Amino acid sequence: MQQKDNQRKNKGKDFLYPKKPSGKLYTYRKWFSYTLLLLLLACPFLKFRGEQLVLLNFIARKFVFFGLIFTPQDFYLFALAMLIFVIFIVCFTVVLGRLWCGWACPQTIFMEMIFRSIEYWIEGDAVRQKKLDNQPWNTEKILKKTSKHFLFLVISFIISNTFLAYIIGSDTLKTIILEPLSSHLYGFISIWFFTFIFYGVFAYLREKVCTVICPYGRLQGVLLDKQSLVVAYDINRGEPRKRIQKSNHTEEQKGDCVDCGLCVQVCPTGIDIRKGTQLECVNCTACIDACDEVMLKINREPKLIGFYNQDFIETRKPYKISIKAYAYAAVLFTVLIIFSSLIYKREAIQTTVLRASGTLFQERGDQTSNLYNAELINKTNKNLPIEFRATDPANKIEFIQQSKILPAEGTIHLTFFLLRNNKAITTYKTAVSFEIYVDGKVLSRATTSFFAQPQIEIY
Repeated sequence: MQQKDNQRKNKGKDFLYPKKPSGKLYTYRKWFSYTLLLLLLACPFLKFRGEQLVLLNFIARKFVFFGLIFTPQDFYLFALAMLIFVIFIVCFTVVLGRLWCGWACPQTIFMEMIFRSIEYWIEGDAVRQKKLDNQPWNTEKILKKTSKHFLFLVISFIISNTFLAYIIGSDTLKTIILEPLSSHLYGFISIWFFTFIFYGVFAYLREKVCTVICPYGRLQGVLLDKQSLVVAYDINRGEPRKRIQKSNHTEEQKGDCVDCGLCVQVCPTGIDIRKGTQLECVNCTACIDACDEVMLKINREPKLIGFYNQDFIETRKPYKISIKAYAYAAVLFTVLIIFSSLIYKREAIQTTVLRASGTLFQERGDQTSNLYNAELINKTNKNLPIEFRATDPANKIEFIQQSKILPAEGTIHLTFFLLRNNKAITTYKTAVSFEIYVDGKVLSRATTSFFAQPQIEIY
């Protein structure tokens, strides 16, 4: 009997049973999470300018964000965008702690708003879940466990398909689902592989993803400072704790905390916020709602647990954004300006013109020619009728290899001679430029060098 009790205690320690949260902040978080879930599930299936809204196809090296197509040649923009995202998370953490984890992280949203909700719906609140796990296998337990894990698997299958829609594209995903299995065996295996990965994460790993696996939580010790707003317990107001005695409701308390333990019971990572800022805290604010509910019942001021910084708790100094936060914000703003300017200057057609290797200039009477190779890359999803011209109308182009249609998301190569009048040649090396016209508009420019022997006039 003692051995069974120990096993149950160990199981309860490894598997958390958080109490179902409720309250004002939870309601805000719930609707905010549903909005993010809707965007997450809709983005790969919505079309804009003929492309899905967001695509991260690493296999085909194609990335799409809100109608803008990024090719491997735009990798520097993608790297800069990732840098902006990292700096934003760092800046956000310095100011608001780990609020991202509790309110916006997909892991937390799926776990708390979908999988945990299914668990509450089928198995009941924390007490009933514990009781169900500890009771022997009977009809009730088999039905509830089977139903729960079946729904977990279905939701994981939906998440897997959504995830793959971001990676391989929604059109490719539909093809894999609708066409015979033999035609897309690897795609079918990939769908189920990721399904079981997500199922394992949300059915068994759960909060361990946030407390053990995710590296972001471990950065808190570096990023947070005494001015960072975090979910914290006001120790000066709450201590020393003392329970309210049923026999004497008017008994004077030394501290506002009545040691009810609700803040621990609702915590999805199983910590006691009264022990201070901890690595496992994801700032979900469930403990704030639970504590506020108790404070209102005993006619005391709410926000015994709230958004506080360390300076306020220790010295009651008013909230003030730290210099470090301003520094990160300045860096973020600077990088955003650079990124925005690069996006604005980005051309729909990327043109590269180089002199043919191993060739010299050729004299043709009163003209001199150089041989060039040009590569044109179409960064749009439309076929473009192009016209390749020299910027200086005095220069003439003779094409050896020419194409007047630049295919959607494709590449063409041109080979041509550029001829210049000898009278216009004054130096051995001269810069020449070219323009690519589409429907009368210049969509791209390229510059290269022209080599020729300058003419010497004899007087």
